Amino acid sequence: MSKNILITGESGFIGSHLLRCFINKYPDYMIHGLDSLTYASNRIFNQELEQKNNYKFHKIDIRNRDEVIQLFEIEKYTDVIHLAAESHVDNSIENPLIFAETNVLGTLNLLDAFRKFSNGRFHHVSTDEVYGDLKINDPAFEETTSYSPSSPYSASKAASDHFVRAYYRTYGIDATITNCSNNFGPHQHREKFIPTIIQSIIEGRSIPIYGKGENIRDWLYVQDHVGAIDKVFHEGASGATYNVGGDNELTNIDLVYKICDIMLNKGYCSGNPRKLISFIKDREGHDLRYAINSQKLNIELEWAPKFKFLDVLSSTIDWYVDYLK
Repeated sequence: MSKNILITGESGFIGSHLLRCFINKYPDYMIHGLDSLTYASNRIFNQELEQKNNYKFHKIDIRNRDEVIQLFEIEKYTDVIHLAAESHVDNSIENPLIFAETNVLGTLNLLDAFRKFSNGRFHHVSTDEVYGDLKINDPAFEETTSYSPSSPYSASKAASDHFVRAYYRTYGIDATITNCSNNFGPHQHREKFIPTIIQSIIEGRSIPIYGKGENIRDWLYVQDHVGAIDKVFHEGASGATYNVGGDNELTNIDLVYKICDIMLNKGYCSGNPRKLISFIKDREGHDLRYAINSQKLNIELEWAPKFKFLDVLSSTIDWYVDYLK
């Protein structure tokens, strides 16, 4: 095998899509998946991959330093793509400590093991939330935008970003970072925004919307994100950061309207699901707007989103309707 790659968080939403891409696209790579299999993980999506001869799974918590070090010593990974993280903002508000333990200390454990046993690339997958938020007319986040995290989640990801950069500068490891906007697509955990809307409509219960639904997010289809990670991992400049966005800025309420209308037109509900919308107390520290400028990634690595938003939003709805039967 030309590479021996560890993908952390392989049973999570983005990780499971990336895992399938790499195993099928690069048969000459040995792909090891690592996951602690928390509530947000789902091994069912990866079961068919167990028959592949270039795939191996490890159930390990990256907070367990001894197990992480031992794994690297045994397997001698050339490269790491690091996605394992606690990622739900509401949960970070309720329990910040586990976000620091997993997202910061867990990343440090991986970096130390990588520095000692690996000689390839450490790619770190992060979020646009590290930049804070924008006003309505502000220009989109760029790679040079100052960090200003608002939640314990985004603070923990900002810290992990800084540690990756510090290991690049101090120890000379080959490291890259991507900061992405809100992902969506099949296999995302039900607690996330789009799956919550879909499930609420299917069950005929209220659709909870924070505040007045005026918060704006950029939506990135998961397969487009996987393509960007693939590009940066293989072709990105060492030490560089690349922002990954979908060029799909929408207010939360407008996104809900689109999902309601698609589901109504497809006959997935009886009656107008817009009547289910319920505005609830706003989240603490709720960022107003995220927007990503992906020009650097587009110019340097010739990446751009391939999928049409409404097409893949519709197919995502189809997947959840079938999955939730």
